[in-house]
Amino acid sequence: MGFFSSKTFNSFEDLFIDHLQDVYDAEQQLIKALPKMAAAANNSSLKSAFEQHLRETEKQVSRLNEAFRILGKTAKGKTCVAMQGLVEEGSEVLDAKGDADVKDAALIAAAQRVEHYEIAVYGTARTFAQRLGQREVAQLLQQTLQEEEATDKKLTQLAEQRINPQAVMS
Repeated sequence: MGFFSSKTFNSFEDLFIDHLQDVYDAEQQLIKALPKMAAAANNSSLKSAFEQHLRETEKQVSRLNEAFRILGKTAKGKTCVAMQGLVEEGSEVLDAKGDADVKDAALIAAAQRVEHYEIAVYGTARTFAQRLGQREVAQLLQQTLQEEEATDKKLTQLAEQRINPQAVMS
């Protein structure tokens, strides 16, 4: 969602639907990127974290489908340029050569950029849903927000307790 677009928002609901379509596409992009990140990870715990988050992301798409259904809208995405950029940055790490531990640290950094973006997006979407009186949709979005926050914490723990100390010693 560009700040300087010619898009017209005639209602707060229009804005909300646009936001959901954006995140719907973002999640689709992640479903394609996460298996590549898991394959590139050297550390088995990191590989497992990416695989687990792929399964969560698939459930998150299901929740978005349910949100669209509740809202009486067709579940569809619009290109999420922000996620494209984050995935592109992460691809640079996938193609990088060098020490495996340092590369794992770079994978975590790339993944946390994505998680922080998702935390912002889902927090906003949940707040929009609440403002529109869409309690059920807000609950679905809150559940996803909590998963994104938990994934971010898990990645931080992996980085601080294992990956980064190993990378420093490399």
